[in-house]
Amino acid sequence: MVVSLRLPLISSLLSPASSRSSNLAFSRRALGISWRHQRQRPPLRFPLLSSPFSPRSSSTNTEIHIDSSKNRVSEGPITPRSQDFNAWYLDVIANAELADYGPVRGTMVIRPYGYAIWEAIQEYLNVKFKETGHENMYFPQFIPYSFIEKEASHVEGFSPELALVTIGGGKELEEKLVVRPTSETIVNHMFTQWIHSHRDLPLMINQWANVTRWEMRTKPFVRTLEFLWQEGHTAHASPEEAEKEAIQMIDIYTKFSYEQAAIPVIAGRKSKVETFAGADKTYTIEAMMGDRKALQAGTSHNLGQNFSRAFGTQFTDENGQRQHVWQTSWAISTRFVGGIIMTHGDDGGLMLPPKLAPIQVVIIPIWKKDGDKAEVLNAASSVKEFLQTAGLKVKLDESDQKTAGWKFNFWEMKGVPLRIEIGPKDVASKSVVISRRDIPGKQGKVFGISMEPSVLEAYVKERLDEIQSSLLQQARTFRDSNIVDVSSYNELKEAISEGKWARGPWSASDQDELRVKEETRATN
Repeated sequence: MVVSLRLPLISSLLSPASSRSSNLAFSRRALGISWRHQRQRPPLRFPLLSSPFSPRSSSTNTEIHIDSSKNRVSEGPITPRSQDFNAWYLDVIANAELADYGPVRGTMVIRPYGYAIWEAIQEYLNVKFKETGHENMYFPQFIPYSFIEKEASHVEGFSPELALVTIGGGKELEEKLVVRPTSETIVNHMFTQWIHSHRDLPLMINQWANVTRWEMRTKPFVRTLEFLWQEGHTAHASPEEAEKEAIQMIDIYTKFSYEQAAIPVIAGRKSKVETFAGADKTYTIEAMMGDRKALQAGTSHNLGQNFSRAFGTQFTDENGQRQHVWQTSWAISTRFVGGIIMTHGDDGGLMLPPKLAPIQVVIIPIWKKDGDKAEVLNAASSVKEFLQTAGLKVKLDESDQKTAGWKFNFWEMKGVPLRIEIGPKDVASKSVVISRRDIPGKQGKVFGISMEPSVLEAYVKERLDEIQSSLLQQARTFRDSNIVDVSSYNELKEAISEGKWARGPWSASDQDELRVKEETRATN
């Protein structure tokens, strides 16, 4: 099955024509307030308001709860989503073996299954970055504190979150070092040494790295003291090139969200108040989670000449004049893994989009008599081999310590999109039973699918495409049903009080924005 998607790219959303024709479109002055905390590469200004979401909420449900006896969350029954969304989220992470708590409060150990999801994200984005002319490199984790101080708004925005090193090798350092919260400063220090002429531009790089921000209230994947991300940095000879780059990268994030993660994000521009510290403009993508809260899932910043002026990053243009470069930076982090969990998961656990699932198909061989074991396992192994040869990610669970029913529940909880069951009768009839993770119970189970390689391969690939499309459509339907168009402030407040997102005109006033935040607990 071929799935065709129409993506609301920000380049089209910002055009007056599209703002009249698309229900996702908005004008540059449209109101955009999503409920989340304001820092962590400031959130997006888009035409929506939603009920308050903050991993820093004073509610104890948003705290990391550590089992002191094991220093981890204990695995056990999954709390129903409708009963306690935050408890459900933590239960899924523990039971699906995505992550565990580190020994330092607020840190997280990403386990192999969780890291495999991040690797799938990396794999897709790495290709897109290179296709658009970016090269990977790496910058040091330690940054001189004087670098951070050079850009006034930058140091003001990040000071509360900085982790500092003051002693090295047993001696007090002459200058304290910042453990990387983001890399704009050290990047500019190096760009100043590499850029001299217009022939050196554009300079476009990306790094996959870890970042440290000293958060007081944390939540696995969503907000931790240390997290993984990619951060792109570019330098250009004109403001038009920098703006084009910032838009291009948020479009790449939008396309990734729709096509790979099956998350229907909304892209837009942040307000002045919410713009990244040191940027002229911030664009972000926002996703509606299963509890109707907003999650900032990716950012792209037009930095203008703010950092290049602070660091003296200049080039000689074609007319022989010295100019400061125009710059961008953009990032997606492991927070996106949390977004996938909260967008698609259900009371059974994870529900992963096939394109990002570490395991797309799990095969469960079933036998009761020892005499049936060999032929069932042989058939299951054969199915595994030809599906893997076809490019699918397949797991054969041939362990005999657990029952088939236990295995069904376990792999459903880990979000594997398709399950193939093979028993003695299936071997005899040269067929299999296939169950879909996104359709629970008997409705999602189909019997008698031929084991003939070409038939089974085609059937499995078609079902995976259907699941990918279905997850996106379900998320889009849920999102759209929880967005309310408003034409007055009272309507806006009513929508927010009902836990919905509000969309309406906005005057672009900082004072109005602060008033809305104060009176409704909104952040945009």
